[in-house]
Amino acid sequence: MFSGLIALHIPDGFITPSVAGLGWLMCVLVIWMATRQTRTQFGEAQVPVMGVLAAFIFAAQAINFPIMAGTSGHLVGAALAGIVMGPWAGSLIMAAVVIVQGLIFQDGGLLVMGWNVINMVAAVLVGSSAYLVIFRILGTDRKRSRPLAAMIAAWISVEIGAVATALELAVSGTFPLGLSLPAMTLIYGIVGVCEGVITAAAISLLQVSRPEVLRGGEESQGKISAAWLSSGMALALVIALFSPLASGAPDGLEVVAHQLGASESEPFLSIFPDYSVSFISSSVYSTIVAMVIGVIMVFSSVLAVGHLVARRSEE
Repeated sequence: MFSGLIALHIPDGFITPSVAGLGWLMCVLVIWMATRQTRTQFGEAQVPVMGVLAAFIFAAQAINFPIMAGTSGHLVGAALAGIVMGPWAGSLIMAAVVIVQGLIFQDGGLLVMGWNVINMVAAVLVGSSAYLVIFRILGTDRKRSRPLAAMIAAWISVEIGAVATALELAVSGTFPLGLSLPAMTLIYGIVGVCEGVITAAAISLLQVSRPEVLRGGEESQGKISAAWLSSGMALALVIALFSPLASGAPDGLEVVAHQLGASESEPFLSIFPDYSVSFISSSVYSTIVAMVIGVIMVFSSVLAVGHLVARRSEE
């Protein structure tokens, strides 16, 4: 059902220990910086939005759709997180999603988790920055400028993640850069188009229903209603129910790995491997239960981190 390589997540065995160690060091520094920056940008009122957005992104990443020649793609969500919550809060959201995916569902390696987080943070920072620049260039008609800027920024964010992944694999000697970089940018360039359309649609919906939510990446947010937050969480859970319908075609990184003859190593942990619950015999129900657990875990972890950061900002 799932490729195990969702959202440009590198599995163990693709990165050398020394390169993986550097990734962990950079990951810790980036999360520390994101935490410090986030605590100056918003308070307790915005924390639930972080949790709901993280839950939505986690669920949406599981819905793979075919894109070309037996390859599938899905929403990455990095640009969306940065646009809605700002670059640093968006970085914390994506870091939490990647960590839960790696630790609980073995989606991406544990040794290389540092680089998987870094790649998502890079996509958030570049995507949100590109959005603000493009948004300002397009003019003052926000109803038209926001979705278009979001579409372009989302495509750029996916390509940044693909380039970063190709560079990391090349440094480790896994793939030659001359082969992996064109392959990754081509496949994820197509994924990025779908990412852009989905992101633009999400921004358009928010613009109509709750425009104040979008100000997280542009200015300070106001308080969001409990009804809206409940609706957002319900949407994430509904998406999780449709996860068994995801395309079984391999993800872009898996396709490149297969073409270049690389294979991943066995995971260190096996809690809910490949988004399944071992004691549930039905693969459909097993996937649904695993996804619902994941949605709740991502929401809860981001909520806990967000409240901790917000409280420290008020001290």
